[in-house]
Amino acid sequence: MKSWINLLNEVYGGFLEDDGWAIASHIALSMLTSMFPFLIFVTSLAGFFGSKELADEAAALLFDSWPQKVAAPIAAEIHNVLTQTRGGLLTIGGFLALYFSSSAIEALRIGLNRAYNTHETRAWWLLRLESVAYVIVGAVTLLLLAFLVVFAPLIWLKILDYAPALAPLWTVLTVSRFLITTLALVATLTIAHKWLPAGHRRFRDILPGIALTLLLSLGFAEGFGQYLAEFARNYVSTYAGLASVMIALVFLYSLAAIFLLGGEVNAALLRCRAGEGAAAANPSENPD
Repeated sequence: MKSWINLLNEVYGGFLEDDGWAIASHIALSMLTSMFPFLIFVTSLAGFFGSKELADEAAALLFDSWPQKVAAPIAAEIHNVLTQTRGGLLTIGGFLALYFSSSAIEALRIGLNRAYNTHETRAWWLLRLESVAYVIVGAVTLLLLAFLVVFAPLIWLKILDYAPALAPLWTVLTVSRFLITTLALVATLTIAHKWLPAGHRRFRDILPGIALTLLLSLGFAEGFGQYLAEFARNYVSTYAGLASVMIALVFLYSLAAIFLLGGEVNAALLRCRAGEGAAAANPSENPD
């Protein structure tokens, strides 16, 4: 019990020392401002392949894990933006949307570098190109997932033509949307912790922080959704027309803090293992 308390103290102490609350606010604002450019790029990419429906489904998948009270106002505004056909993938506007949508990834990199106490030695332009590449991979992956969701019923009907005995499995497949969202979140967290910050970490080194982030994020999203169902009017009375924006910022701010805590947990455990390894290598210094 004492060791767990020491670990929690070290994690939260590191979070405060690394300006976790300030970095979390930076990540939240960067994510909110990057969301529209990212979805504009996704829409352009979907239009390039000739399918507007994929862009709509991709946006819906993006908000699946958000509480309804948080996602609904932003989704409505995004829908207004995405209703316009965008085919300018290779125009200056398309490149600008791609560039600005990578700012959120740079914010995550800054937070993780602080959490892991690492310093960047790579050139800034190389890091920005890497962030842009992540945005492109994320957009393509999101569209592929949307493709599976949109066309899964049609594919399933074709399968039933040849194997009607599989019909009862459709009930299981209806939960695939939540499963897809969860797997996408796990993959995103893994990539972020393993490759975004400087240095090298093994998968087992980042697994505790990923598990903690996933559990706390899902739990917070559920609790925050229930809170808004009862007290959303408090935001309306305080922020008036800006209520939906403030709700989204508070939600993203809290998720960013949870994300950084995951990094601090991994860093604390790495320091603990390093201390144990040093003690094992020098047993004479530890007479007990």
